[in-house]
Amino acid sequence: MNKILTYFFIFITYISYSQTKVSGIITDKNNEPIPYCSIQFKNSTEGIVSNEDGKFYLESANLWSEIEIASIGYKTLLFKLEKKISFNTTFILEEVEESLNSIFIISGKQPKKNNPAIDILRKIWENKKTNGLNHFNQYQYKKYQKVEFDLNTIDDNLKNKKIFKGLEFIFKDIDTSSTTGKTYLPVFLNETLSQVYGDNLLQKNKEVITANQNSGFSNNQELTDYIENLYPAYNIYDNYLNFFDKSFVSPLSKTGINNYNYVLADSAFIGKKWCYNIVYYPRRKNELTFKGNFWVNDSTYAVKEINMQVPKNANINWVKDIYIEQEFDILNDSIFVLKRDYFLSDFALNKKEKSRGVYGKRTTIYKNYEFNKPITEKNFYEKKRYNPISDTVYKRSKEFWNSNRLEELNEDEKSVYKLLDTLKTVKKFKNFSKIVETLSSGYFEIEKLNLDYGPIFSTLGYNDVEGLRVRVGGRTFKTINDLFRLEAYTAYGLKDEQIKYGYQAKWLLNKKNRFILSGGNRNDIEQIGASLTASTDVLGRSNGSSALIGTGINDKLTNINLSTITAELEPAKNLELKLSANYKTLSSASETFSLDYNDLESANGISSTINQFESLFSIGYYPKRKMTGFGVKRERSNYYYTQYFMQITKGIDGLFGSDFEYAKVQFSFYNLWEIGNLGRFTTSLEAGKTFGQVPLGLLHIAPGNQTYFTFENTFNLLNFYEFTTDTYTSLHLEHNFNGRIFSKIPLLKKTKLRTIIGFKAFWGQLSEENRLLSTTGNSAEIPLIAPSSKPYYEYSVGVGNIFKLLRVDLNYRGNYLENTNARKFGITAGLRFSF
Repeated sequence: MNKILTYFFIFITYISYSQTKVSGIITDKNNEPIPYCSIQFKNSTEGIVSNEDGKFYLESANLWSEIEIASIGYKTLLFKLEKKISFNTTFILEEVEESLNSIFIISGKQPKKNNPAIDILRKIWENKKTNGLNHFNQYQYKKYQKVEFDLNTIDDNLKNKKIFKGLEFIFKDIDTSSTTGKTYLPVFLNETLSQVYGDNLLQKNKEVITANQNSGFSNNQELTDYIENLYPAYNIYDNYLNFFDKSFVSPLSKTGINNYNYVLADSAFIGKKWCYNIVYYPRRKNELTFKGNFWVNDSTYAVKEINMQVPKNANINWVKDIYIEQEFDILNDSIFVLKRDYFLSDFALNKKEKSRGVYGKRTTIYKNYEFNKPITEKNFYEKKRYNPISDTVYKRSKEFWNSNRLEELNEDEKSVYKLLDTLKTVKKFKNFSKIVETLSSGYFEIEKLNLDYGPIFSTLGYNDVEGLRVRVGGRTFKTINDLFRLEAYTAYGLKDEQIKYGYQAKWLLNKKNRFILSGGNRNDIEQIGASLTASTDVLGRSNGSSALIGTGINDKLTNINLSTITAELEPAKNLELKLSANYKTLSSASETFSLDYNDLESANGISSTINQFESLFSIGYYPKRKMTGFGVKRERSNYYYTQYFMQITKGIDGLFGSDFEYAKVQFSFYNLWEIGNLGRFTTSLEAGKTFGQVPLGLLHIAPGNQTYFTFENTFNLLNFYEFTTDTYTSLHLEHNFNGRIFSKIPLLKKTKLRTIIGFKAFWGQLSEENRLLSTTGNSAEIPLIAPSSKPYYEYSVGVGNIFKLLRVDLNYRGNYLENTNARKFGITAGLRFSF
């Protein structure tokens, strides 16, 4: 996401002109704030709900002279606006005497029984399956989406910073947010037109992008995919709404009565329909809930309008505020369908009121609904969303946009397309862009040569064989969608004084089914016992091979000379087939580690080098995986999706001097389970078996972790080569409570820490034939142990979200404590960016 991250934090102008603006705080006569009051311009449906401190900001493009403030238990206040801009006003509500003893005090907890608002909520549950698009067998509609990113909280201190010297012209137009009341300056503008199809009988839907454009890029598929994942589609009738990798309890959820207070605040005509207004707010702090209100029809119990705001005390990182509005249209006098969706998120380093950040604003318009028209085209919903061979959707003319845009841009929005082109000519802007791109991608781009240097984070490493390791490398790179890519590197160990190298070429021959040919060679030193499944990427190298900081001695390393050629195919979306041919030579890289095996054909009956030809066939299926780009190298747009993988490896004796005949079968499964507001449960299972007699270098090694850092699918308290198997099963379980536990502890709830528990197990067997094959009497020989009598296991308790980035785990070993150099306890840590 190199360019996206760049332009997230660099600035373009966008103005939102408003006629009426008012802000302030609502209190009682004792100057105590009154939370969750309803504020509206009189005789309009434009309104908002005050926050937990009684504060609000309300803005309209129309000119209004009076606002109406209401709260249960208080007299409605009509306040005349003498100026069209009225900021920091205090509004005092008067209590209604006869209501002083009423249970409907909006600032307190509301009853679950005899509550008319909850009675209405139950009616919503009963009717939700027949409301909206669920009422029809098939549906189609046009969708227009506009996304803006804005730098907010603009003041003189910011303008005078040295970073903006020479860029002062970007501050010429500043406006105020209609939701938060803060000044802002736009970052970016993106528009997408699409046609959406759905079939409720098949339970499938598909969105076809017909046009896309934004300020600053000619081909912006990468940005489009990023925006789609940043702001996913959602249905307010669902029990949980997923935003920023978090599951928020919907105010319309069947579990909502346990998480929200509900108050029937008002009733009125919305258009020609009589509707009830229900105000809701969280029962407890620090949970993933919303506050706001919604209008619901009195006969169909379909929602007409809703607004949702995440309280500032919710346990979510980097996002200071989330505000959502949805408006529904009425078809056939009874069917409510989505008409407009507005989503605002305020990204910031902290949640202090004066902290600066970036607004992300998405506005979506839905029009031209059509129903009950089945799609007759075969496999229509299985085909890709848009044609990856052509990028015409990113090159639509100005005339096309003017004719098809569902909502006109105002003059200020049109100017956004001009300003970024100006900024890109400023040297300071280009230098800053270069820094951000390098840090986000890990590669430094040399534009004139169409080359990238990197990965820069692999430049230095350390192990006990090479000592300090220095690596330089690069790749060809013209665009993200290059059809051909060449990568290469060379490394040097200051201790062993040996040069290592690797190179690989990939060529996309057919874009439609993604037929790719690749091949290369690597001559290097590697810790081959750090992963159960071998990668077909010739440049893939385990993280345990040269970690700068580790536990114990990292000397069980292998000299590997690997040549490979691979053919890849994607016959259906997210179904990958690979066929590879490998030839590798393995030998020990250390005098303290032996790969010797008994060899009757050798002069002394023992061989120290393995020469092996292998053919590999793998099938990977990744439902709901989203990828960016259509070149030979694509990037993942999402990371949490179900993964099925199977690989069959066949070793052929005698071919090109190959030493062993065998077959390996391996299977793995990964899934992330969203458990509502209880957090996220991750499961990873892998199993494998080797048929045939093979030495240590070709067996399955339980992946140990001798570093202080967290690596997926490794065992944090296992040393390298502690367990050796030819048949194995590996299980990894982890549950992240997303702060639910710490939110219950009074002194810790404000820390926003998150509890993570984990359990890992490994079971395996090693045949006597394979054990004897690698038993030669060499003094550097390691004991070959398999956890066959009882599975090895370890468990962990961790704390995440330390300083919003750091995770620390306390790891405990459950058994096999008698093993040599067994670690009973260890601490691992890792940096993770998460919301």
